[in-house]
Amino acid sequence: MGKVWFVGAGPGAPDLITVRGTQVLARSGAILYTGSLVAETALQWAPADCEIADSKSMDLTQVTDWLLSRAEQHETVVRLQTGDPTLYGVLAELARPLDAAGIEVGIVPGVSSAMASAAAAGECLTLPEVTQSVIFTRFAGRTPMPAGESFAALAGHGCTLCIFLSIERIAAVAEALVAAGWAADAPVVVVHKATWPGEEQVLRGSIADIAERCRAAGIVRQAMILVSPALGARQRAAGASSKLYDAGFERRFRGKGTRD
Repeated sequence: MGKVWFVGAGPGAPDLITVRGTQVLARSGAILYTGSLVAETALQWAPADCEIADSKSMDLTQVTDWLLSRAEQHETVVRLQTGDPTLYGVLAELARPLDAAGIEVGIVPGVSSAMASAAAAGECLTLPEVTQSVIFTRFAGRTPMPAGESFAALAGHGCTLCIFLSIERIAAVAEALVAAGWAADAPVVVVHKATWPGEEQVLRGSIADIAERCRAAGIVRQAMILVSPALGARQRAAGASSKLYDAGFERRFRGKGTRD
């Protein structure tokens, strides 16, 4: 039996897949990728004789059966997923049948669209004495939120929110943010297809107008919503600085009160 690898393709740009990810692809005998989300350019590292299939029309059982059957034929099989396999995927559901069949499973992490979106917008997700916590979450839809993880409760913390899989309900997201205590004029950044060559779109607005801006721009899917008190920090007057590089902060490689 071969080994099945779950490989994160990253947010979209082919050069944002990890080196390890390209190495696994390069030795694979079969690759199943999510064609509705992963750019086909990520397949450029696959061998010429590699079997490649698109899972966009498959259900969970069909995906599992494909991986099980290919693991009987190839030493290396890849499930290529967008972003990172451990975040908003079905890793556990796909891995259970593989585990039960005694098939070894490997995971290659990928660059999340949350980080890619912040980079595309030139923003930081944390800021000293402003926000030091980042919440990855989504708005409830067909999949309900677990008890204790309501969007309103999480938004009430006032820290950075990276909101996945929710752009279709952006108006409801905005309403929930205001209800949770965010000001209507608080900045919001929406990034559509972060890092996708020729397709990336960065949209800026406020909680009050972001839904209308998204409608006008035609952004209805594959978008990250960033809400944070750190947004726009580069355009503000300097605030508190990181203690790590403070000249008076003693650390392992620098004595207190020295400069290097």
